[in-house]
Amino acid sequence: MVDYDERNHERSCCPIACALDHLGDKWTLLIIRDLLLGKKRYQEFLESPEQIATNILANRLKKLEAVGILTQQIYQKKPIRYEYVLTAKGEDLRLVLQTLAEWGKTYYPGTKVFMTHV
Repeated sequence: MVDYDERNHERSCCPIACALDHLGDKWTLLIIRDLLLGKKRYQEFLESPEQIATNILANRLKKLEAVGILTQQIYQKKPIRYEYVLTAKGEDLRLVLQTLAEWGKTYYPGTKVFMTHV
């Protein structure tokens, strides 16, 4: 017998497992990093040094919207183009990414923290 509501958790009731179900691939946190740095538009994400493929970017943006980490807003009507904005849930990842960046700087000498995009 399982003592948690399986409908609300993909693998387990562990909060780390639940977070990793939505954030635990090699691209998602980089997209959130870029949003935190001020990137908003699809093309801006493609210009990041990690060179994410367009199909992966589109997939991750949809997933992040589906779980409430970002929303899309129309910025051009013809043709329709969207920009992406973090929700409060997404903004709450700022400290997590700052801490991860500090850890990375400590254990991966020569790395650098990117500055604001805007």
